[in-house]
Amino acid sequence: MIKPSDRLHELKDLLNEYSYSYHVLDRPSVSDAVYDSLFQELKQLEATHPDLIMTDSPTQRVGNELKGGFQKVTHSSRMLSLNDVFDRSEVEAWVVRMDKALPGKKHEFFADIKMDGLACALIYQDGVFVQAVTRGDSYIGEDVTANVRTIKNVPLRLRSKEGYEFLLEGRTEIRGEIVMLKKDFDALNDRQAKAGKPLFANPRNLAAGTIRQLDPKLVSERPLSFRAYDILRQSNDDIPTNMFAYEALSAIGVSRNQQASVFTELNDVMMFVDEWDAKRHDLPFNTDGLVIKLNDRQQFSALGVVGKQPRAAVAYKYAAEQATTIVKDIVISLGRTGAATPVAVFDPVVVAGTTVQHASLHNADEIARLDVRVGDTVVIFKAGDIIPQVESVVKELRRDNTKPFDYEQALKQQYPELQFERQAGEAVYRVKGATGELLLKKGLEHYASRSALDIDTLGEKNVTALVDAGLVKDLADIYALTIEQVLALDRFAAISARKLIDAIHDKRQPALERFVYGLGIRHVGTQTAIDLTKTFPSLELLRDATMDQLLAINGVGKVVAESIVAWFSDEDNQSMLDKFGRLGVKPLMTKTSRDLDGIAIVVTGSLESLSRDEVAELVRQKGGTFQSSVGKDTTYLVSGGKVGASKLAKANKYGTQIIDEAALLKLLGK
Repeated sequence: MIKPSDRLHELKDLLNEYSYSYHVLDRPSVSDAVYDSLFQELKQLEATHPDLIMTDSPTQRVGNELKGGFQKVTHSSRMLSLNDVFDRSEVEAWVVRMDKALPGKKHEFFADIKMDGLACALIYQDGVFVQAVTRGDSYIGEDVTANVRTIKNVPLRLRSKEGYEFLLEGRTEIRGEIVMLKKDFDALNDRQAKAGKPLFANPRNLAAGTIRQLDPKLVSERPLSFRAYDILRQSNDDIPTNMFAYEALSAIGVSRNQQASVFTELNDVMMFVDEWDAKRHDLPFNTDGLVIKLNDRQQFSALGVVGKQPRAAVAYKYAAEQATTIVKDIVISLGRTGAATPVAVFDPVVVAGTTVQHASLHNADEIARLDVRVGDTVVIFKAGDIIPQVESVVKELRRDNTKPFDYEQALKQQYPELQFERQAGEAVYRVKGATGELLLKKGLEHYASRSALDIDTLGEKNVTALVDAGLVKDLADIYALTIEQVLALDRFAAISARKLIDAIHDKRQPALERFVYGLGIRHVGTQTAIDLTKTFPSLELLRDATMDQLLAINGVGKVVAESIVAWFSDEDNQSMLDKFGRLGVKPLMTKTSRDLDGIAIVVTGSLESLSRDEVAELVRQKGGTFQSSVGKDTTYLVSGGKVGASKLAKANKYGTQIIDEAALLKLLGK
């Protein structure tokens, strides 16, 4: 009779072989039913003999949920980025610079498709997968080992092949991109649509967002893939060329692009560039260009690094894709420095694989140069396949009734209580009499206020101290504060510094409606924030909301919708929201009961048992609406002490039911 340990080894090795054939070679060798049956047998054996479980067992891909977020890890060497080039002349100039630095050297060029994914380093010790680290800031990344283990084409143990056995000894680092293939992304969105759930925007964002989930079980449910582009060893002599690295990757069972090629002539490189420009849409993953670098690794190292970019490699970016759409509105965003930035809002359009619905018009001069008008058909493109911009107006399709955009009139209409000025020699209008620091202080006080995130000890004086010291440059920066930084300020001792930091950290998972209100979006009060989050139950969905979707919400009119779209389209605000995410701030949708659904309540006079703010909070928690004044849609007017005569008169006029405090408490379940 076979020993359990022997059977377990046999099953593990065979299942890993089947997985390699299926996920790396794309040549399934057995049916799913056979694989599943053997997998179940292995699981049962391991359950009976837990002491025999090995780290490279296929059952060990999905681990437990992480507590406390991702740990920081210092890279063995920097994960560099590449300089972008956009045409042949820039590639030729790059070659000339290398020739000057390495005179008399003959170059071999290595070229491969540039993948649009999340850069990640996989570390193997003696052939066994032990760690995965994201790029981060190129020096320090995050440990995402538990999540990367769930990616089925990531080998938990490297394969042994003659001539490459040395890669199974000591430390081997494999760098590559985590991607979601187009077919897998489309299939996932089909499932989302059938389930009535919102669709994901694009494969890259979904892959990056997925790998930063704290629960590996969720990651395992999404079809991610890993494609390698480099191998690092302690001895540089182990990997003489970049093509050798690719051949080694295939030998040890790691997926990599099959299109990579080596050329001796620049003309051949450019033919390769042109070939994949025409064929890139047929690739299984999204791309925005090619990577071109020296094949010889000694030459590569000898040329060194400038800033974050190696001299021996460039990223050739294909021309940005274009699309046409119709401008529905031009709204003006008020940034954190007081600068007024115009934003074109248009019908959603897909450009370079992503859906965009607004683009910065930069300033009044740019609007005048383009002569963009509401109702115009415009050409949208993405600079570097990232930032959407208006390239031109298709004036042949302009309607006769359109008018040139009056920038100063729009400022008066959208911000009637503010004054703007444009300094001589500047293109930007700014709020008159308001500095960026003043606006930031007011914004941070609002964010920390009781009705927003209610951050204890972060009042006016502490806000002023933090901003004046340069420790906080936007709302998100408070989550990066350390006790040491705060202690350096005159106002703080050890206890007060700790109290402030703890109070801020306690609000890393705020209620979504409080977070949205705390952002200080113009015209978005507490009730509007609640209404928005009922329709858009995540920050990501609200960021992508269209003007039409916003206008469909009861109580949201054109002015409010314009303000919301303008705020979320502002590049500074977008960067700040991304920073919130990097710092671990995750707003959560509050679960409310529906006991008071459709009920609107107004309080007049003073109550004995609850403050007005407490009533408002309780009403909203139960799905009701708390109003400041009586209207036609008010259900109940709560009459306390010192009743307001005008509210009673309105209640009688509209037939609103008047109740006392006891009846209110009964409604609230108190």
